[in-house]
Amino acid sequence: MSAISREAGARTPARGRRLRANTVDTSHRIKAQSAIAPWLFVAPAVILTLVFSLGPFINTIRLSFTDATMLKPGSFVGLASYKAVLSDPTLRDALINSTVYAVCMAPCMVVLPLILAVLVNKKTRIMSFFRVSFYIPAVAGSVISGLIFTNLLSTRGLINAIFQALKWITEPIPFLQDRWLLLFSAMLITVWGGLGYYMVIYLAALANIDESLYEAASLDGAGPIRQFVSVTMPGCRMTMVLILLLSSVAAFRVFNEVYILTGGSGGIGGKDMTMTMLIMREGTGLTARTGYASALSIIMFFILGILTAVEFYFQNKGDD
Repeated sequence: MSAISREAGARTPARGRRLRANTVDTSHRIKAQSAIAPWLFVAPAVILTLVFSLGPFINTIRLSFTDATMLKPGSFVGLASYKAVLSDPTLRDALINSTVYAVCMAPCMVVLPLILAVLVNKKTRIMSFFRVSFYIPAVAGSVISGLIFTNLLSTRGLINAIFQALKWITEPIPFLQDRWLLLFSAMLITVWGGLGYYMVIYLAALANIDESLYEAASLDGAGPIRQFVSVTMPGCRMTMVLILLLSSVAAFRVFNEVYILTGGSGGIGGKDMTMTMLIMREGTGLTARTGYASALSIIMFFILGILTAVEFYFQNKGDD
């Protein structure tokens, strides 16, 4: 063997080791880039959340321990703002109104859109028309819906006019003056606006249910109601839990509907005030009690946090 051949043979293992080392380094770089890339995509959203959500939240906690107003920064007062909030009778009324609203609205938003989705879940032109029609109120928004219902439900509105024309009533029904009738009227607005929105979510869930399940149920003699209970509802269970969470939190935070119906006053003596309306009243304007409103906000945050945690608990328990 010549000297050149021996030298080439000696270089080959070393070159192979270098190639393998380069390959390993390249693989590690690719893995590192693959791990970093997703974080780069979500980084803008995380930064915006920290700046516009976490920062104000921390500042709200700080303000809740002060007697700050709109015109002065205030000084540290400990739990005085929380004691004032918890002893305020207006908070009791607002908490009752928000709780009643959430308890009544959440089941409606879970059941009614599901029934509606089942009825329009057919690939025909007329059903496509109905799907679009039911979704239009969700596009209109709660403010526009509130203005429409304010005119309909006033003592001189269309609803009272029809009832009087049919001789069903002799005096106009005070939909917007009575505490509980006003809350019921606000619930109608929420149902009218949310029905189509949650219907679309249910339609997506219905599309994932295997048609063979309905065929098997039909062969076993199950009628439409039995199929709905035994096939549709179990197939949409996770969607129902999601909508229960979304609708209950949204209902507890109701603002626009009640604000529009009461003209921003919260009803006679503030009896129709909700939690968010109370926070808005105390936290805005030149006479705003910023520390008091911040304490209200933190209390509402913990109430919604407990509500969400309970619903997630039952959701995970159902998965097990």
